[in-house]
Amino acid sequence: MISQKQLEKILLDSKLLPKAELEKAISKAKIKDISLQDLVVSEKIIPEQSLFETIANYFHLPFIDLRNQTIRKDILTILPEPIVQTHQLIIFDKKDNTIKLACLDPNDLEIFEFIKKKTDAELEIYITTPSGISDAIKQYHKGIKARFAEITDEKPEAKQEEKKQLKELAQDLPVIRIVDTLLEYAIFESASDIHIEPNENEMIVRYRIDGILRQVMTLPKKIQNGVVARIKILSNLKLDEHRLPQDGRFKVETDEYKVAFRVSILPVYDGEKIVLRLLNESAQVLTLEQLGLLPSPLDKIKRNIKKPHGIILVTGPTGSGKTTTLYTILNILNSPGVNISTVEDPIEYRMNHVNQSQVNPKIGFTFASGLRSILRQDPDIVMVGEIRDNETAEISSHAAMTGHLVLSTLHTNDAVGAPSRLMEMGVPSFLIASTTNLVIAQRLVRRICPYCITSYNLTKTEIEELKKNIDINQVLSVMEREQIIQSADMPLQDLLFFKGKGCKKCNNEGYKGRIGIYEILEITPEVAEMILNKASEEKVLEEAKKQDMITIMEDGFVKAKNGITTIEEVIRVTKE
Repeated sequence: MISQKQLEKILLDSKLLPKAELEKAISKAKIKDISLQDLVVSEKIIPEQSLFETIANYFHLPFIDLRNQTIRKDILTILPEPIVQTHQLIIFDKKDNTIKLACLDPNDLEIFEFIKKKTDAELEIYITTPSGISDAIKQYHKGIKARFAEITDEKPEAKQEEKKQLKELAQDLPVIRIVDTLLEYAIFESASDIHIEPNENEMIVRYRIDGILRQVMTLPKKIQNGVVARIKILSNLKLDEHRLPQDGRFKVETDEYKVAFRVSILPVYDGEKIVLRLLNESAQVLTLEQLGLLPSPLDKIKRNIKKPHGIILVTGPTGSGKTTTLYTILNILNSPGVNISTVEDPIEYRMNHVNQSQVNPKIGFTFASGLRSILRQDPDIVMVGEIRDNETAEISSHAAMTGHLVLSTLHTNDAVGAPSRLMEMGVPSFLIASTTNLVIAQRLVRRICPYCITSYNLTKTEIEELKKNIDINQVLSVMEREQIIQSADMPLQDLLFFKGKGCKKCNNEGYKGRIGIYEILEITPEVAEMILNKASEEKVLEEAKKQDMITIMEDGFVKAKNGITTIEEVIRVTKE
């Protein structure tokens, strides 16, 4: 959708609406909380075709009326249907190396560039109407249904031929196209996981985007066997095994991206559920600044990764970005003068000059046995994917004591919980106190969409609700210390916070992308003394706060005040 300012200019310049009527329409749109374009079209203030013909003239682009126009199936399916829905554009014709694309917003340059790369063709841009796009999408559904029909003619199957038929089904062009569309759209939308779930009458496809699961499409039940078989073939799994869980992996590689898919298949009541984890191997390793660390926690990390030995732990629940933080630190430490070895499950990113090994419990290659072998390889720096048992914890502590820098992850909710967790695993308190340098606890929060960000002040009701969840005075004093606000005595209702209104760029979610919020516990002599004496987590936290430790909640609030995320998002991830 073109911007309101552009539309106002078009309407005035073209004299489609007199100034007084335009102002009336703007205020009406504001009251209804819809865009000016939607108001003008829905209330028939200007005929839809006239409006979009005028928009086409303004941008010096041709206009095309797609209503009642049949688009060839092979041209229609060049773009996956979800992209067509999200961006409200469609390919309607192709001649030689030029494709004709109808859209509502000629400013959406990012998607045009993506289509050019994907199709390796030149684009001819046309403007059309929302109803034209809507009509074209209906044809799209007919196209998919027709394709489904080709592979859903159920024929009696002899049991001994099941494997052969599944293989043939998986190699049918329509099934290949459906699976390719699911994978391609997930990559394009930066999804971290794809869930393909069989129900009694259909298959549901959901993507996890920015940590939230969203349903993206429903497939007919008849297509189920073909889709499952296709994914099994890609992952090199047994086609005729339907009773046991299976795990596999495969890669999709193009000029634009290189993505590894980790596949898990689980038998459920209505068939087999598939979850694919996407690991973007072409993603650039971030810097510590890009991870979203505030200046004082950043200094603590930089100071501690320079130490030649000791343990650095990253804690948090599954999917909180722990591995990304470890790789970022590894990337800083990676130089020709050091030998770095890792034992991981799985290897999520390939790093040059780092010796990465993958655990395989089936053959006895566990974190503990892998770590033992690594220590015989003369390493300076060791990364262990996760400390999850007593043996790995003890070997890691002894390695840190004998002159190695050890990086690892641990499942605890906060930083001060890490020493207690290691003690539960049987590591003596003196060993934890003397070898641990730093504990980083983290969560991922969704970023506010930069295209529809808006500011607001908290209401009295919202402030009362906040006070039930957090210590407001403590948060304000941290903000003052970090120079985010002038004084901790400022009334909360005077502070400006931010949120996303929702737009096409963020699928009307108000969020786009994620960033970390952190809690950094530096093991100073005072904290080490408390760990040695097995002090409670509350006492350790009290001491850390005296030394200006910022908690996850406080870090999140600083980012909410700075317009990076929202208060709701911070509370959601810290209260889970």
